[in-house]
Amino acid sequence: MKVCVMTLGCKVNKYESDALIYNLKLKGYESTDQLGYADVYVINTCAVTQEAEKKSRQMIARCKKYNKNAKFFVCGCASQKNSTQFLEKGATYVSGTAGKIKISEYIDKLAKNDKRYLRKHDRTEKLPKDYEDDLFAEQTRARAYIKIQDGCNNFCSYCIIPYLRGRSRSRGIFSIINEVSSLDDSIKEIVLTGINVTDYKIDGKPALLTLLTELDTFNIRLRLSSMEESLISEDFAKGLASLNNFCPHFHLSLQSGSTQVLKRMNRHYTAEQFKKSVETIRKYFSHAGITTDVIVGFPGESEEEFQETVDFIKEVGFSALHIFIYSSREGTVASKLYKDLPYEVKKRRSEVLIKLNQTLKENFIKKNKFGHVLVEEEEDGYFIGYTENYIRCYIKDNGKLGEGIIDQIVKVKIEKPFRDGALAKIIK
Repeated sequence: MKVCVMTLGCKVNKYESDALIYNLKLKGYESTDQLGYADVYVINTCAVTQEAEKKSRQMIARCKKYNKNAKFFVCGCASQKNSTQFLEKGATYVSGTAGKIKISEYIDKLAKNDKRYLRKHDRTEKLPKDYEDDLFAEQTRARAYIKIQDGCNNFCSYCIIPYLRGRSRSRGIFSIINEVSSLDDSIKEIVLTGINVTDYKIDGKPALLTLLTELDTFNIRLRLSSMEESLISEDFAKGLASLNNFCPHFHLSLQSGSTQVLKRMNRHYTAEQFKKSVETIRKYFSHAGITTDVIVGFPGESEEEFQETVDFIKEVGFSALHIFIYSSREGTVASKLYKDLPYEVKKRRSEVLIKLNQTLKENFIKKNKFGHVLVEEEEDGYFIGYTENYIRCYIKDNGKLGEGIIDQIVKVKIEKPFRDGALAKIIK
């Protein structure tokens, strides 16, 4: 029996899907994340925006083009939010964000033609209070993602994820260390990921720096996924600077440069506080890559407030922006309290930031002369990878490099902006 696991959304979903694929392989099934013919399709869904939820529903139709008689198993945030929408699309089994590993048990029943499992099942469960430490992914690339946390307590007014993932809960430090210890020597970098990595705790106390210090004993680059402004203190930044393997890339979520908009978003900091956190980072990491998320067109955002965001972004000088057009989500505070802006307004503001983002990326690249690139792929005559501060580099294949540099870390001279990153040359 062949099982195809399709993933939508965040890196946490991807880690969980990889863990499910690994579990199915151990059971003897042919399992893959490549879309094609399969007897069973597992769709790990996303609900962060309306568009993500729509794509999750559409994935069933995409899979049916390969095998209309296949069985469909659906899990994730979109099915946690509304399981019926997938049962109506023909799913055999629907669960939510909890108990994803149980899907493999149901596939076992299906493989044995147990007729009780051929009818439709809605298995969305109550969200857990403790971290479910039953997912272990097989890492097959030089950059590995390690899940350390789940859930979120922030309840930003625009975000539905805390309602779908539950309250914040952290993975045990020994479990994380054991997974990292088991990694193959080919793994050169790990990215610690979660729904809110900032809230990683041990015995109820903040412990992200403790975890990083333990992992620094491994000869492997360490990178953090998205983090919150509240994480950045003098002691935290100083502690990171003392590590040997930490990659100075900070994806620090901003969302808006207007303090009034941040207040309506329930973000718990001001623009000035955010700026001080950036200054603290740069005090210890002069060439840090500082990327961010920005939501444009939040309900009630005036032209003046949007301009505050533009001015703030220029003042901070981020290395890159991830720009999102506000999408109202039923069940969030923002959807109940604030009137949405016209799409044309949101689209125009998005285009302003897209243009600004290009300038920011080029300016940051020009400030960097050298870097160490983890080469991950070859495409169109270039070897491609990221520096420690997250500049995407294109290294021209001069015919002498060979595929042997893929999955290796090489020192490069950064020459100039190129495509969506920089042109670089290997130096000895």
